[in-house]
Amino acid sequence: MIYLLIPVVLILFMGLFIVKQQTTAIVERFGRFIKTAQAGLNFKIPFVDRVAGRVSLKIQQLDVIVETKTSDDVFVHLKISVQYQILKEKVYDAFYKLQNPSEQITAFIFDTVRAEVPKMKLDDVFIKKDDIAHAIQRELRDAMLNYGYDIVKALVTDIDPDPQVKEAMNRINAAEREKVAAQFEGDAQRILIVERAKAEAESKRLQGMGIADQRREIARGLEESVDVLNKAGINSQEASALIVITQHYDTLQSIGSSTNSNLILLPNNPNAASSMLNDMVTSLVAANKINDPGTPPKKDSKY
Repeated sequence: MIYLLIPVVLILFMGLFIVKQQTTAIVERFGRFIKTAQAGLNFKIPFVDRVAGRVSLKIQQLDVIVETKTSDDVFVHLKISVQYQILKEKVYDAFYKLQNPSEQITAFIFDTVRAEVPKMKLDDVFIKKDDIAHAIQRELRDAMLNYGYDIVKALVTDIDPDPQVKEAMNRINAAEREKVAAQFEGDAQRILIVERAKAEAESKRLQGMGIADQRREIARGLEESVDVLNKAGINSQEASALIVITQHYDTLQSIGSSTNSNLILLPNNPNAASSMLNDMVTSLVAANKINDPGTPPKKDSKY
């Protein structure tokens, strides 16, 4: 009896099989689909049923490199990463309808990329790479859903133009940056010149105001000096002459007190000062007579 039970137990044991987590097993009977076995311990009829295959329900990724041309005739390589997953309720379609799902997905990627990228310029490919990814995801999802596949995400992970094009782009970028730097440098130089001119103009204005104030104060001081001398009994001509002589000697004293002054030769003796005073007084008297309307004009002498 024991010997009979042993074969039965072995046969039953052969009918047990284990399915891992996130995996579905396909069970066939004489080549015909019977059921799907989920994760855990499962049983099949020995010698009648067999596990035809196992399908992973995990999210998988397929990387595809596509070479295409942009609208401005630049060849570029795009690396597309597609993340897909088999739907649990459509394991039958995923297992039986597609012989090689990777090749099918790759074909759809090539078709979509070569339909979208040639509409764009190279710069737009970099800017609108998300639009390309969305187009791939949309087209793949519509196509692969009938086969039990769900497209989770499509990404454009790399854009690689021809090496000569990249070198030209780098030169253009460098030239553009140099242009911007030159513009900024020119603006800074122009601002510096304008501010320097403004500062110089303000300096000249203040200098002119200082000279005007100086001359105004000198005139006021001379006027006050003449008033003081008039009160002392000295007339205007004599007062003016005295002031000129005083300023003459003040000037000589100022020149002599400076160690870095140049040599200036001036007549500096009592006769010269007296002659200067007499000439000045004579000039002032003559000017007063000319300006006096009561003075009769001189008649020419006859011989």
